[in-house]
Amino acid sequence: MTHVIHRSLRATPPVAVGGEGVWLIDANGKRYLDASGGAAVSCLGHGHPDVLAAMHAQIDALAYAHTGFFTSEPAEQLADHLAAHAPEGLTNVYFVSGGSEAMEAALKLARQHFVEIGQPERTLFIGRRQSYHGNTLGALAVGGNEWRRKQFAPLLIDVLRVSACYAYRDQRDAETEARYTQRLLDELDAVIVAAGPQRVIGFCAETVVGATLGAVPATAGYFQGVREICDRHGVLWIADEVMCGMGRTGTLHAVEQEGAVPDLMIIAKGLGGGYQPIGAVLAHERVVAPLRDGSGMFQHGHTYLGHPTACAAALAVQRVIARDGLLANVRTRGEQLMAALRERLGAHRHVGDIRGRGLFVGVELVRDRASKAPFDPAQKLHAKVKARAFANGLLCYPMGGTIDGQRGDHVLLAPPFIVSEAEIQNLVDRLAASIDEALTS
Repeated sequence: MTHVIHRSLRATPPVAVGGEGVWLIDANGKRYLDASGGAAVSCLGHGHPDVLAAMHAQIDALAYAHTGFFTSEPAEQLADHLAAHAPEGLTNVYFVSGGSEAMEAALKLARQHFVEIGQPERTLFIGRRQSYHGNTLGALAVGGNEWRRKQFAPLLIDVLRVSACYAYRDQRDAETEARYTQRLLDELDAVIVAAGPQRVIGFCAETVVGATLGAVPATAGYFQGVREICDRHGVLWIADEVMCGMGRTGTLHAVEQEGAVPDLMIIAKGLGGGYQPIGAVLAHERVVAPLRDGSGMFQHGHTYLGHPTACAAALAVQRVIARDGLLANVRTRGEQLMAALRERLGAHRHVGDIRGRGLFVGVELVRDRASKAPFDPAQKLHAKVKARAFANGLLCYPMGGTIDGQRGDHVLLAPPFIVSEAEIQNLVDRLAASIDEALTS
C-alpha cells in the first residue's frame, strides 16, 4: 500500500533504482531504453560522473541559501554562461525550479514591464491552440491543451487564442507553405487588432511544439513574421523552449534556427538534465530595464529561486554539452533517427507523419493515411503504445488528443544527446514492434 499520490491512483509504478547512460533500471533488474529522456529532460542520460561530482562538491560547500539574503557562485556562473550563449539581448536570467514556474514568472515579468512603463491597461495574453506551457494556473491558462485545461477552466484567466502552426493537418491542398504561413500571421495580427493592441501584453508560443502536438516545427518565416507583428503592436513575444530548447533540436536554442529573437524565453528540462529541478527565464534587456530604473525589483519570488545545488548541476550539464560537442551529436543522431524511422515506418499504413528537429521527433498515428483520419479516441491507442513499449523495455512519450484535444494519437521521442548509433537502431526496432503490437491488441 503506497502513501504516494502517483499519476495513476489505481496502480503503483515499478521502482527505479539506477541509471546508466540512456538506460534506466528497475528494482527487478529490468533495463529500459529511455527514448524520451523522461519528458525530454535527461539530455545527458543517467549517472553522468561530471554532473554527480559537481553536485557533491556543491552540497559539501553549501546546499542552499535563500535569495532574499544571498546570491551564490553557481547561480552567478550559470547566469553568465547562459547570457554568453543566448540570442542577442537575452542577458537577464531568472532561476526557478521548473518549466511551469518559468512560464508563470515570464507572464508576471511581462505584465510588470508594462505597468512600469505606464501601460497598465495591457492585461491580455495570446496563446495558440494545441499548445502546452505548464500545469500551474497561469501557464495552464495560456496553453491550449484542452484535456489538461478542461476541469480547471473556471479557475483560469481569459486568454485569446490563435491557430497552431501545424502544416500536416491545417495547410490546405492548394496552399503553398508561404501562403499558409501568411494566413497564420494574418490571423495573429487580426486578433491583436480586434482586442486592441494597447490591451495585449504578449504572445506565447513553443518554438517547436512538444507534448500536445508531437514535435511540430514552425513553417519557414513564421517566427520572423511573429517578431514583426509583435514589434508593430508593442506586444512581447514569449518563446517557450522548456521542451525543445537547450540543444534538443541541434542548436542550443531552437529560435536560433528561426532568425528571430524573442523578448522572453523560458527554459527548463534540458537546462539541468533532470539532475536537479531547475528552470529559467531569459529576458531581453529592454524588458528588464524599466523595472531596474523604476521600482527596482521584480515583484515575484519562490523559496527555491537560484538554488545553489540545482545551479551547480545545471552548470555542469551545460559545460559537458559544450566540452563534448554534443550539439553536433544531436544533429548527427537526429538525422539517423529520422532516416531510420522513415525507413521502418514511413510506408506504414497507420503512420501519417514523421516530423521534428534534431533529437526531438514525433510520429503521428492515423487510421487511414490518405484521409489522415484518426483512430477512435475510445481505443486509447497512445496508451496501448506506451504500455507495449514499456513491456518491451522502451520508454517513449505517447499522447492522445493531437488534433483537437480529443482526436488523434502521436508518439514523442527525445533520447539523450549521448545516444549511440546502435542505441538509435535499438530504439526504432522496439518502437516499431510496440506500435504493431498495440494496433493488434
